[in-house]
Amino acid sequence: MRNAADHNSRNSGRWGKIVHNGSGFSLIELLVVIAIILIIAAIAIPNLLRSRIAANEAAAVSGVRTITTASVIYSSSYGNGYPPALTTLGAPASGNATCDFADLIDPTLAVAPFQKSGYSFGYVGSTVVTASSSCSAPGYLGYLVTAIPMTINSTGMRSFCSDEPGTLHFDASGTMAASENACVALPTLQ
Repeated sequence: MRNAADHNSRNSGRWGKIVHNGSGFSLIELLVVIAIILIIAAIAIPNLLRSRIAANEAAAVSGVRTITTASVIYSSSYGNGYPPALTTLGAPASGNATCDFADLIDPTLAVAPFQKSGYSFGYVGSTVVTASSSCSAPGYLGYLVTAIPMTINSTGMRSFCSDEPGTLHFDASGTMAASENACVALPTLQ
């Protein structure tokens, strides 16, 4: 003996009737589930963006500290003052490190456009020293390292800077410090 569901499903093809046996989801139920997912996404996405900005800022702080430390190492290793440019801290195309290519920082930071993790890095020297006989360019007595967000409020909120004492400063507006004095006037990063 056949049950009624088998009879109805067999007849649905012949008569064009669609029989719903109660399993599955209705359109209203699917729309409610989609609405709940959208609400959760609307709550989570701003938190993800804030997390991304915080991660980019942490990477920028690390990059400024790396450049500052590499500059001090360069100065003590080569007797040419602080490096003449960021590219000087990068790796040579081949061979060993020299005062022209000291191989002290990540190539991402040492090659133009000097960008990493949503930040642009800059390096400016002050007061030229007499070049060491083995170096092609003279170094500096002082320097300023900067990291500014490529898109304020998207890749980062704050800019960062440091000079030869190695103290890290930040600007909450995200703008670049124009000089060593402007950098020193900014609040220090704790």
